[in-house]
Amino acid sequence: MNKTVFTGACTALVTPFLDGKVNYPMAEQLLRRQIEAGIPAVVLCGTTGESPTVSDAEKVELFRRSKEYAGNSCTIIAGTGTNSTAHAVELSIAAEKAGADALLVVAPYYNKGNPEGLLAHYLSIANAVRIPIIIYNVPTRTGVDIPVSVYEKLSKIPNIAGVKEASPDITKITRIKRECSPDFCVWSGNDDQIVPVISLGGQGVISVVSNVCPMETAAMANAALAGDLDTAAALQCQLSKLIELLFCEVNPIPVKAAMKYIGFDCGDCRLPLGKLSDENQKRLQAYFA
Repeated sequence: MNKTVFTGACTALVTPFLDGKVNYPMAEQLLRRQIEAGIPAVVLCGTTGESPTVSDAEKVELFRRSKEYAGNSCTIIAGTGTNSTAHAVELSIAAEKAGADALLVVAPYYNKGNPEGLLAHYLSIANAVRIPIIIYNVPTRTGVDIPVSVYEKLSKIPNIAGVKEASPDITKITRIKRECSPDFCVWSGNDDQIVPVISLGGQGVISVVSNVCPMETAAMANAALAGDLDTAAALQCQLSKLIELLFCEVNPIPVKAAMKYIGFDCGDCRLPLGKLSDENQKRLQAYFA
């Protein structure tokens, strides 16, 4: 199995809501915009897509509709991670049946699995599906930082493609590249580390900022992959202020507000995520003015 699910910039899409329900027409509009901007892959119902508050039925319908629309023009990656292994297996099977090309599976949150449990969790999902799985390590959200020793074992599993690494520790990338199988891919999970991660051998990024600026994010990642680090670094610096603003409060509160400023009203986040503060609204408004 080719473990390179995508190279370059993949967008972790917001989930649009209208009157309390998933706004499927807007979701299609957002997907179309990404495809037209040259984005090769999208993640649906990841952290940015508010996975904890989107029901399984809504997720599966979003996966199905998105794959039906995208066809072969964009890789559809379904967020199916939960903190229950049985639930994650069930949702992963449903996503595969709905047409998803790959899965993004976050580390189990709150219950904080130990290394043995994390290994068994991912093996259970890998054994239940045939499509590629991307591990998602985001310790600031889950409370657990998956050890490289677990990656090393999982990197030998044919349908475990790699990891979206969102640890703040950039040196972890070097340990992953050193210890894991050569075909185990690494994608940046931090928009402020896209160029550094690619320069260390990463395949790209799963991005929040590309919701707002897909063409620029794709250009940055592609330049870095091509070895044009001057261009890539310039784009990283150009987007740095926006990236800071998109993480001024809990993701995806700021990015959903930003989408309204560029003409895509995706609704508010579902509770318990509230609205962006007035102060940060003004900061975003000033940026887009």
